[in-house]
Amino acid sequence: MPTLGIIGSGHIGSAVARLAVAAGMNVVVANSRGPETLQDLIAELGPLATAGTVEDAANRGDAVVLSIPLKAVPDLPEGLLRGKLVLDTSNYYPIRDGRIPELDESTVTSSELVDRWLSGARYVKAFNNITAAHIPALARPSGDADRSALPIAGNDPQAKTEAAVIIDRLGFDTVDADTLADSWRFEPETAAYGRIYFADPSASEAELAKMGPGPTPETDVKAALDAAVRVDVAARRF
Repeated sequence: MPTLGIIGSGHIGSAVARLAVAAGMNVVVANSRGPETLQDLIAELGPLATAGTVEDAANRGDAVVLSIPLKAVPDLPEGLLRGKLVLDTSNYYPIRDGRIPELDESTVTSSELVDRWLSGARYVKAFNNITAAHIPALARPSGDADRSALPIAGNDPQAKTEAAVIIDRLGFDTVDADTLADSWRFEPETAAYGRIYFADPSASEAELAKMGPGPTPETDVKAALDAAVRVDVAARRF
């Protein structure tokens, strides 16, 4: 039975953990505060889940979901994820992460930067364009007519193939959004981010606040990626 390591127990990490145990996968969850702070989540997840250190999640996971603030990535132990398939959910928010000149100047994408920080990891960008609430709400079995799709990006084709297999098991189709240099196409404020997973993506912000999710198939995600316009990340807010 495969094991998914999850580093980060926030909304996204916890949502992915719930999908993983529902799919019959073992899960090792870690956060920066220590395993003792995860007991309520582990009790909710059930016998397939255990709490551990970040080293436990990295070492025991056949693949690792990295779901921590961008600014925390350089603080991970050196070489922690070398050789591991990593699905990274992070986005850059200057108000939280501090100013990173390379990102503000758009000389690299946040994915390219994290890939550099995680030297030797088999890195794929995923789960960064969907809200935590929509992850369990939209997950469906493979072949379901109402299945939604998530974009993924990476420089390693085999890593993307393996990531797509995991994401399929978790309940979503995938759309290959090409390389990490192209991953800006599904970052915050683009057409493929957030609102695309609401029942009516064209609704106003006030209407979205009262609206539930809606199935978002591959065709819609591909169209949104094609329509994406690169935003000024230096001006980005939550």
